[in-house]
Amino acid sequence: MTSGDGSAPVESTHLTAVADGTGLRFSWDADARIEVRNLGTEVVIEANAAGLRTLAGHLLVLAGDGVPDGAHLHLEDSNGLEDGSVGLVLERDEEG
Repeated sequence: MTSGDGSAPVESTHLTAVADGTGLRFSWDADARIEVRNLGTEVVIEANAAGLRTLAGHLLVLAGDGVPDGAHLHLEDSNGLEDGSVGLVLERDEEG
């Protein structure tokens, strides 16, 4: 899912995940750049416009009708995030 010259996914990258029989399709905008840094007392998510649209899309997928509690997406450096980023998990939780 990465381009040859960085860790951001290439144009028209899609990932379909299955959670409790529900297919979830996550997409990355072309040129998306997302970096997650842990500063100790806060977490910074820094992204360009394409990266922000990509994150918003991921959250909308998880917020969709019929998506089961516990459905989630793992983003890590070299897997959707810039190199050196800390991991980020987006998870739906209706009971919390």
